[in-house]
Amino acid sequence: MDKELTYEKAVERLEEILSLLEKNEITLDESINLFDEGIKLTAFCSEKLENAKQKITEISKD
Repeated sequence: MDKELTYEKAVERLEEILSLLEKNEITLDESINLFDEGIKLTAFCSEKLENAKQKITEISKD
């Protein structure tokens, strides 16, 4: 995954992927590739959110 990828950029790309998939104007292979990318981006976002949650919990303890 891109080292400079941010949560915001990942969400933006997920929205693009969703839009492309909803249009049904791409091939099956393209759809599968986009779906795979979407799964990876979703995992990235989930990890970022979990890390943020842990940081907030740590800060709140102080």
